Amino acid sequence: MNRPAIQIVTITMANPDVRLAAANLLVEGFREHWPSAWPDIDAALAEIDDALDPGMICRGAFDSTGQLVGWIGGRSAYGGNVWELHPLVVSPARQDEGIGRALVSDLEAQVAARGGLTIFLGTDDEDSQTSLSNANLYLDLPGQLAAVRNLRRHPYEFYQRCGFVIVGVIPDANGVGKPDILMAKQVTRS
Repeated sequence: MNRPAIQIVTITMANPDVRLAAANLLVEGFREHWPSAWPDIDAALAEIDDALDPGMICRGAFDSTGQLVGWIGGRSAYGGNVWELHPLVVSPARQDEGIGRALVSDLEAQVAARGGLTIFLGTDDEDSQTSLSNANLYLDLPGQLAAVRNLRRHPYEFYQRCGFVIVGVIPDANGVGKPDILMAKQVTRS
C-alpha cells in the first residue's frame, strides 16, 4: 500500500493555527472512548499548552498539504532517563496509515538524542476494550496480564507493534473495573 508522505516537525507556540489544529485533533481523536476527557476545546487547548512547554517534546505529523494529521508529546521523568509518551493522537480519518507508528519512532529518536533510556505510557481501558476491564485485578494479576486479550481495538496492541511491553497495570485507575495499562520500551541507540 502506498502511504501518503508526511513530515514530522517540532510544534511550537509560534503558530496559533497549529496549536488550535492540535487541540481539535485531541477532541476528535479521543471523543469516542473518553467523552469526558476533552469536554471542550478549552480543555484540549490546555493540554496542548502543557505539551508545548519548553521542557517537553511536542512533534506533529503534517501531510503534503500542510495539514496536521497527528501529534505526539513527551515529558521527562527520573532525571531524563525516562520519558512519558503523552499524548499520541492521529486523526481518525488517517489512522492505519502508519502515522502513529512514525510519530512513536520519531519520539524515540528525540528521546535518544536527549539521553533517555526508556519511554513509558499509560493506556487507559475506560470502555471495556480489554479482558483486564471489569475484572478483579488484585486476584492473580500476573496470570491476568499474561492472558490479556484485546476485545475491541484497544491501543495496547498498537503499542506492542511499536516495541512496547506491558509492565504493569493500575487497577481501578479510572473507576471500578477501569484500569490503566502501563507499557514501556527501551530506547534504541543508533
